[in-house]
Amino acid sequence: MADSPQKDQQYTLLLVDDDPEILTLLQRKFKDEPFKIFTAAEGASALSIVKTEKPDLIVLDVRMPGLSGLEICRFLKADKNTREIPIIILSARSDEIDRVLGLEFGADDYVTKPFNSKELILRIHNVLKRVYKGGESTDGFTMGDLTVDFLKHEVTVKGQPIQLTLTEFKLLSSLLETVGQVKTREYLLEHVWDHGDGVFSRTIDTHIQRLRTKLKEAGHHIETVRGVGYRFQE
Repeated sequence: MADSPQKDQQYTLLLVDDDPEILTLLQRKFKDEPFKIFTAAEGASALSIVKTEKPDLIVLDVRMPGLSGLEICRFLKADKNTREIPIIILSARSDEIDRVLGLEFGADDYVTKPFNSKELILRIHNVLKRVYKGGESTDGFTMGDLTVDFLKHEVTVKGQPIQLTLTEFKLLSSLLETVGQVKTREYLLEHVWDHGDGVFSRTIDTHIQRLRTKLKEAGHHIETVRGVGYRFQE
């Protein structure tokens, strides 16, 4: 997990978009948030700011002239000095392939254009909380009525034990590794089923449905991200 900023320090955000109106809008909407804002209108400037300022989070538009957002994302996630900086990508609603590639390159979340600024702010806070405040304990997880003990392989909902198969428990544990972040079907195949023979995408969908049913009220936290995979959302 990335080192947490000091409590009295603002989070530093880098907003990257070639549309000056969007950058101006976001700066105005973020004025009451605990953010120190840097902006860049193209890729080279963005990489320069990342090098000098080391932002706590990057909001990155996919479609830009020159160096695209996907190329920037891939570059940053491949560099050991910047790979832990969380990235939220902005993608047009119709460009599903860009969202898929962004997540596969290591982006932590995505927001579709046109977007609601309140939703984006919420996504930013969720990612910051997950990266810089969450994960203190690796032994257990609790959210609302759901409690998971990773060491004992025990799951309870409203205090009632839930019987999961080993595969279902591994699937749930994988989703809980990074709450809010999408896990692609390819990732789940590799980490839950170890690319076992005869395991297909439909198998994952079936196990997800069974897991949701067994988790009862807590099952709604498991969200389907169409064309990509699944995530456990707060």
